[in-house]
Amino acid sequence: MKTGLIFDMDGTLWDSSENVAASWTEKLKKSGYNRPDITKQDIMNVMGLTMDRIADIIFADLPKDERMSLLDMCCEYENEYLRINGGVLYPELENTLIKLKEKYFLYIVSNCQKGYIEAFLDHFGFWKYFDDIECYGNNLKDKGDNIKLLAERNNLERAFYIGDIQGDYDATMKAGFDFIHAAYGFGKIDNTVTELHQFCELPELLKEISDTEF
Repeated sequence: MKTGLIFDMDGTLWDSSENVAASWTEKLKKSGYNRPDITKQDIMNVMGLTMDRIADIIFADLPKDERMSLLDMCCEYENEYLRINGGVLYPELENTLIKLKEKYFLYIVSNCQKGYIEAFLDHFGFWKYFDDIECYGNNLKDKGDNIKLLAERNNLERAFYIGDIQGDYDATMKAGFDFIHAAYGFGKIDNTVTELHQFCELPELLKEISDTEF
């Protein structure tokens, strides 16, 4: 049975909020906008949302067309910034990916802009661990549709989605797969779910809930 592990990004694989905030603040100032600095907390409050919703929250005081134009500008610069500066990986992430890769096909599906996942993979040299990626910025599809799309594209017979917020759970249920809550991340789940308390515990957790031996 071809089984895949599909990962969320923010709050699951890394925390990029501080550098995302820094990149947006820098770009806004360079572009002549006289606005308060974007803070790490501002970014953490919108992690996991689709890009249009983020624009409506962060730039709520601006006309809708300008919100999206400004967001696109910030996100493009953010990708360049993160490709160079990266973000904070959760402990033992690469060692755990190496172990997981022995038994599973690994993927990423995120609600992020186009180029964000690529910046993460470029910065850390992680392309060798992941078999495919998909995101909202590529096709404007929601996370549930993109999980299903990726699974079909890769002929997965079973998949676990690992994410940290309620929207991740809802998307996984829509796609019809198993969900694991990255409880160390940014959010809580209102349903009874399998919980992962440290990323490095994932191989052992999968051993308990599936037939996989490590």
